[in-house]
Amino acid sequence: MITISADAKTQVEKLMSEANLSNDYFIRVSVVGGGCSGLTYKMDFDNENQPDDQEFEDKGLKLITDLKSFLYLCGTELSFSRGLDGQGFHFVNPNAVRTCGCGESFAV
Repeated sequence: MITISADAKTQVEKLMSEANLSNDYFIRVSVVGGGCSGLTYKMDFDNENQPDDQEFEDKGLKLITDLKSFLYLCGTELSFSRGLDGQGFHFVNPNAVRTCGCGESFAV
């Protein structure tokens, strides 16, 4: 399962409202190759399901990932930080064994 924190939910709803996105849109999260640790997270708004999508709902928001990415993201929480180390979305991934210093990439 992939979950979302309350702060991240609030921020996602704000961004969707500012972009005038309808309720047909959802959060698509995925993992792509790159970064100094080997893998990076990707997050977009989407409104089209793909055949191998894994769908989750948490706190009233739909989160979707492809099957390959789900293998890396299982148990991950999408969070949002307003801290001194930078404001933005963060993935709290229990599967990551190493992350880079900037937190943008990870390895399993």
